[in-house]
Amino acid sequence: MTPSDHLHVALSHCGLIAILRGLRPHEAADIGQALYDAGFRVIEVPLNSPDPLRSIRLLRDTLPADALIGAGTVLQPESCADIAAAGGQLVVMPHSDAAVIRAAKAAGLACAPGVATPTEAFAALAAGADVLKMFPAEALGTVGLKAWRAVLTPPVAIVPVGGITPDDVAPYVAAGANGLGLGSALYRPGDSAQQVAQQAKAFVHAWKAATQTPPALSPTPS
Repeated sequence: MTPSDHLHVALSHCGLIAILRGLRPHEAADIGQALYDAGFRVIEVPLNSPDPLRSIRLLRDTLPADALIGAGTVLQPESCADIAAAGGQLVVMPHSDAAVIRAAKAAGLACAPGVATPTEAFAALAAGADVLKMFPAEALGTVGLKAWRAVLTPPVAIVPVGGITPDDVAPYVAAGANGLGLGSALYRPGDSAQQVAQQAKAFVHAWKAATQTPPALSPTPS
């Protein structure tokens, strides 16, 4: 399975991406397991966290193979080889620098660049992006996503990121989101694994409610 395929399979299982900014290595295994048990299959450790490559390695070594572990806030092309060496499988960016996208693909990683306009989105796709990170979601909103979907049609995957709470899940899904990146509403530095588990379950519940099609009603006997 290619990294791109792995990412899309993981998102099809659960479209929620955990962004663990500030995670410390000694917390990684327990918090990762709590997220996995709640249903998450994509976990991102931003590179501006304490010793992020160590946390990525611990997550990759302790979670099942169907979990996808990535690095976020990737700003430089040369970071991609280090991420791959640590066991990372995904590069997430706040921007759409084609050099970083190409470096991620060359390192055998899936890539989700941040885009804020359709022009950036199409340029990122041309450079090899696997998924588009719509960022910042607070500014673009569901109205912006609906407008994008008129031209960025499936199978292009769009994942809004920024300021999303469980109450936002259904509106974004209805507007065309394939997934959602979750930050401080899911994890803040210092949160225990138990706290993260509770927050994760609230998001997963909202995701399932928004994405599962209710069964068709049987015809009423005449």
